[in-house]
Amino acid sequence: MSLLDPKELEQLIPAESNSFPSPIPTQFVSSDEFLPGPQTENQMRVEARMKALGSALAKHQGLSRRRFFKSAAGMAAAFVAMNDVYGPLFNVSRAEAATPDMANERARSLADQFIMDMHTHFLRDDTRLEGFVRSREAVGKAGWNPALSNKPQTIDDLKFANYFKEIYFDSDTKVALISGSGSEEPRDWFLTNEMKLDARTKVNRLTGSKRMFSHAIFMPGMPGWMDKVDHDIAVLKPDSFKGYTVGDNTNKHLARHPWRLDDEKLLYPFYEKLVKAGLSNVCVHKGLFPPETAAKFGNLLPYADVRDVGKAAKDWPQLNFIVYHSGFRYTGGAYKVGMEQFDKTGRIDWVTDLAEIPEKFGVKNVYGDLGQIFAQSTVAEPRLCAAMMGQLVKGLGVDHVVWGTDAVWTGAPQWQIEALRRLEIPEDMQKKYGYAPLGAATGKVKQMIFGENSARLYKYDARQRAELATDKIALARSDYERDGPGRTNMRYGYVVKPTA
Repeated sequence: MSLLDPKELEQLIPAESNSFPSPIPTQFVSSDEFLPGPQTENQMRVEARMKALGSALAKHQGLSRRRFFKSAAGMAAAFVAMNDVYGPLFNVSRAEAATPDMANERARSLADQFIMDMHTHFLRDDTRLEGFVRSREAVGKAGWNPALSNKPQTIDDLKFANYFKEIYFDSDTKVALISGSGSEEPRDWFLTNEMKLDARTKVNRLTGSKRMFSHAIFMPGMPGWMDKVDHDIAVLKPDSFKGYTVGDNTNKHLARHPWRLDDEKLLYPFYEKLVKAGLSNVCVHKGLFPPETAAKFGNLLPYADVRDVGKAAKDWPQLNFIVYHSGFRYTGGAYKVGMEQFDKTGRIDWVTDLAEIPEKFGVKNVYGDLGQIFAQSTVAEPRLCAAMMGQLVKGLGVDHVVWGTDAVWTGAPQWQIEALRRLEIPEDMQKKYGYAPLGAATGKVKQMIFGENSARLYKYDARQRAELATDKIALARSDYERDGPGRTNMRYGYVVKPTA
């Protein structure tokens, strides 16, 4: 089963086997929830620059280009190529790319950075969402992950075992939250709420520490949904709840129960239950609704933006409203629209609207999760990425922006971690719009985003952090880094077929 129609699928090929296996993606990759855009001219230039630079540096270091791009120096080279095309947005030097010892020392110095990725996914064992497999195949053919290019992909690559490896061993992530997506069709839930609890239990028992949190998905308006909430609170004890205001995001053509956060009759009794149970975090998917999606599902468009967040936040100061993807509307080829909009108006649908909510409504309980807002814009329009980061930090506050990667759809999240560590808002943008600099990789701003804000939201204390240094993952990582296969540079999804 795929969520795209046959005509759309004809335009696509699997990303795993059809894209360049670079440390950073060089074209749009999507799940089958939306169409990716074609590779842009700038992305082509970045890819060509990466290939040339990688070949030269790999030869100098006595490595194959593929092996070089698995290294810390290879990651640095990829950001050098990005700067060559887009300007000096990322803090990297050519010396780092050319000197393995320098790159490795930097990587080692940052490896213990506290990172909570509170937006991750894998698929259930009995899933029928085979479209994600096709997307993995596309990544291999595109060359992003050389490990996939000569290996038939199966749905197992998007299941728990590979998820565990890519999150905890192929990245510097310390703690993760397993999320999901519900559907009107019971078979198409990514994971049931019970499955998420099982994953959380399994990981934390295996590691001997609190490495994983889990959501419970709630679907307002569905028959018996409040009874399900009661059950989940009492039996599953989720760390937070997550909902999709468009209803069924997986099968939008089946979405019969869209809803609003500020619906007093439907949602406010749910909030009362959370407060009574001592739960405070309400996570909500917003955005990722570009023009082509709006054209097909115009009935859902009013529920996809953030217009309902402010009133709900003001009426329920006891709760934290964590907006996934920070409401960013544009995906795929529509990123160009977002960049043009910002250049003309200084605004970005619907990120600017989200950033303005605290001032407009006088609230301090609205948070922006990065998710696809960062994963896609970094490789599509990094200046737009910088602008969105500037808006969120300025409007929501540095203590109200939280880290999430949407992995493993986007592969191991290390490239996104490195992108934020290195990203800086251009000086001209800082001066024109009053954005504060993001600062050093371990400076206050990035430390807050990477982990401190989520630690506060989820009450992750000093004792739990200390356990990370000596748990079973910490002990196993040194062996893995010495003897393991290394980061694959894989992405899982679709890319647009190249033109002749």
